[in-house]
Amino acid sequence: MKTSIINELPTNVTTNDQVNNIATKKLLPGSIIPSGWLMTQLLLMVDGVTGRLYEYGKYFREEKNGWFYGNDNGWEEIPYWLRGSYPLAVLTNDERLLKVTKEYIHKIIESQNETGFFGPSGLQDMLGKNGKVTTDLWPAMLLLEPIIQYYEYEKDDLVFPFLHKFFKYCSNIPDEQFILEDTKGNYGWGGGTFGTLSPFLQYSRAGDMLPHIWWFYQKTSEEYLLTLAKRFYDKIRPPMDEWLDHHAVNFAQRFAYDGLYSVFSKQKQHIKNSEYWYNMHMATWGQMPKGIFAADERIRPGCTDPRQGFETCGMIEFARNFTLLGEITGNPIYAQRTEDVMLNHFPAAHTPDYKALHYVTAANMPKLSGYHHHPIRNGFERSNTSYLAYTPYNRCCGHNDGIGWTGYANNLWQHSADNGLACLLYAPCTIDTTIGKTQTPIKLTVDTNYPFDETLSIKMSLDQPTTFPLYLRIPDWCSEYVVIYNNQKVISTSKNSCFVKLTNLFSSNDKIDISMKAVVSLTTWPNKSVTVNRGPLSYSIKIEENWFKLKDAGAYQEESIKEWPSYEVHPKSPWNYGLLLNKNNQLPLATIKKKTNYKGQPFTVDNAPIELTIKAKKIPNWTLQEDTASTLQTSPVFSDQPTEEITLIPLGCARLRMACLPIVTDDSKAYHWQKVPSSIEFSKRPKNKFDEEEPIKIIEKNKDL
Repeated sequence: MKTSIINELPTNVTTNDQVNNIATKKLLPGSIIPSGWLMTQLLLMVDGVTGRLYEYGKYFREEKNGWFYGNDNGWEEIPYWLRGSYPLAVLTNDERLLKVTKEYIHKIIESQNETGFFGPSGLQDMLGKNGKVTTDLWPAMLLLEPIIQYYEYEKDDLVFPFLHKFFKYCSNIPDEQFILEDTKGNYGWGGGTFGTLSPFLQYSRAGDMLPHIWWFYQKTSEEYLLTLAKRFYDKIRPPMDEWLDHHAVNFAQRFAYDGLYSVFSKQKQHIKNSEYWYNMHMATWGQMPKGIFAADERIRPGCTDPRQGFETCGMIEFARNFTLLGEITGNPIYAQRTEDVMLNHFPAAHTPDYKALHYVTAANMPKLSGYHHHPIRNGFERSNTSYLAYTPYNRCCGHNDGIGWTGYANNLWQHSADNGLACLLYAPCTIDTTIGKTQTPIKLTVDTNYPFDETLSIKMSLDQPTTFPLYLRIPDWCSEYVVIYNNQKVISTSKNSCFVKLTNLFSSNDKIDISMKAVVSLTTWPNKSVTVNRGPLSYSIKIEENWFKLKDAGAYQEESIKEWPSYEVHPKSPWNYGLLLNKNNQLPLATIKKKTNYKGQPFTVDNAPIELTIKAKKIPNWTLQEDTASTLQTSPVFSDQPTEEITLIPLGCARLRMACLPIVTDDSKAYHWQKVPSSIEFSKRPKNKFDEEEPIKIIEKNKDL
């Protein structure tokens, strides 16, 4: 066996099905079968918001659903939902959801008119107040993703002529009608040219079309597609100012567009442009753990504290674009960023049963309240931090949510450009595909409890011995990476943020065992607060939860889903701690406790598979402000409270979470925390009404799936 360490996957290789030298290629839908904790998330989603939304969501009703019923109404909701629900149906092989989503796809393909446009007629040739005409193409950009996946899974011959006709339509739209800039108002809000968000969101998000054009170009080599790609790229809104875009989700999409266009331009500078925008933005607004940034709808001057939330849509759009950039570049940093967001924040955006979600998730949020007095820009009542099964105000997140775990699962492994396989994300699964120049059938069984454990076992089954390269990503936190092949150590390295390359004549029954060394570490933020990390996970104070079902949620909830409540979550244990460091300002030795016998959903407080115990002191003056943690003050902080041993759990398990913590000291000369009063007179605000006086259990602790 040949072993080596490489910084990036190779892109300078040309194969029959790899055009223009990109690093990796997705496996066909159905090739990856998740298991363990990841399949648990997917099965919960099938019976949760994503898998059931079509039964009760108002945008699925005939009067609002031109995607299915052929009228002129409809925008982002159905496209968002379908691009998550269809791959969810395939990954779980759920007959009900497969039937429903395939019926939608068929109806949408059948809706294509003689011009090549498809979908609600109201999105074509829209007439503005100024007499200008345009067509909103952005919802179609969303829908092409599940339609392409449908083709790859079903091989339906209708898809290719459908795509060709639509791309020709896009090519033939007159310049004066193609993706117009709104000169009145912000994206049409407040009386813009068309008075709505449609059709001007496409002005910022025109780059969403680039991956679909690239996919079709790989299949057809039609030259007009290269011109079309440049047409969309040239229409992307220029940077708003030094921050590219102030809107959280816009930025999560827009930062990647230059990099996505690099497959057409062949210019590495376009990848560098994407990295510039990402790094510059995160350096200011990302002062919190694991890849989210302070933009509870939008970035705002001075609002960089980790109590500022990050929109759920932003998480999944980040993960999607990281995956796409990783395919192009072979750079492991993009898989790392995907892992950071998805393992540490995405689970906490939902109730553990996935039957409700909230709009924003923060690194410091010790209470989830339904009122709009939180220090969050988007002031919709009861739509920001409480968990909602459905509301018109979080219609984007509720419909778009499905691409989170489905995108993660479908990109665990990919084909490399040199006829090999690359393991990009670690999770329990089975891979069933072909490999090598001979396209030999291969089956890999991946046994792991990662991210809660740092070991991995891969068993191979091949029709015949086959030579191919196997790439294994070494995460950025790993201090020692050991690979054992058939009980013999073949490589051990302390390098990280790179790949191990194994080239061998592999045979059936071969086994690869991997161990990664994880240590407890601290991330120090500009305000000198710290976050505790271990392995792929950052940690939060373990805050015991009281769940309350909202009685009056019906104001924003459909009658048909009264059985799916909305919730507030209140703390029933202290959260206002600072960490006690040793004399060298290093973290004292933390006690690590792992659970090996948990069942069902691991992303809960009670079922967290790993806990850390650490020394801390309370900061009595650190209190709630507008129902969330008041802003962090400068560390180190004086505390005369007794030393306690507190428990930390992974951030993804913590819906009430405190991850950016002050450092405390008993030195009276240190900074004294100043109590910050709330700007709300709590005695005068209305009380929330709950169905029960006592808190309830949101999910059975050991539900076995």
